[in-house]
Amino acid sequence: MIAGAENVVFDASLALALPVAVAAGLVSFASPCVLPLVPGYLAYVSGMGDPQTTSTRRLVAGAVLFVAGFTVVFVLVGATAGALGGLLLRYDRILQVVAGVVAIALGVVFAGLVPALQVERRIRWRPAAGLVGAPLLGAAFGIGWVPCIGPTLGAVLVLATQEASAGRGALLAVAYCLGLGLPFVVVAAAYGRGLSVLRPLRRYRLAITRSGGAMLMLVGVLLVTGAWNTLIRLVQGEISGFVPVI
Repeated sequence: MIAGAENVVFDASLALALPVAVAAGLVSFASPCVLPLVPGYLAYVSGMGDPQTTSTRRLVAGAVLFVAGFTVVFVLVGATAGALGGLLLRYDRILQVVAGVVAIALGVVFAGLVPALQVERRIRWRPAAGLVGAPLLGAAFGIGWVPCIGPTLGAVLVLATQEASAGRGALLAVAYCLGLGLPFVVVAAAYGRGLSVLRPLRRYRLAITRSGGAMLMLVGVLLVTGAWNTLIRLVQGEISGFVPVI
């Protein structure tokens, strides 16, 4: 009975964290240091040809392999963060406050409120162009773009530590990669129209970035004040009271 109750609590926590992770991934995609480079990435994974003259199947395959590359990197990091949270479970409240402060700081940085920290640093190494090099390019993106997408990824890792499980940390990382990677695949599938979709994102990228920063700061405040636990209990009540129709 107790084990079942603990599962409900963890399920409620995950139900809150997963949408935040997906949203963090979407915000990362729309950030100024990722969005403008999307056409270049598509050209690279398609073999350095013109994406508009490359077959849709090849573009989508390249995009999927690219996403798979950085997903492997981020899932390993997410699992490590979750496992670390499990080791520190006895200090859960202290860890939660520290995690909240970190999330607030990351939100402030991502919102652009500290211009001195808005410096791009990334690995310049590139694998061979084309489908074979696409997953390696994705892995390089996952490692080299951390200073840029670090605030949103960091917030997801903060939530992963709260899950206190390597498996749940990995799942949150997958959710983040879904938010970050799915737009790559969508743009590749409809490249011509995809670029037109990117235009409004470019126009409002500053507002999107600031909104993302505000979201991270909100998560941090909820963690520091303990309101995150209150939300978990509310979701827990909904989950435990749910009765399947069938």
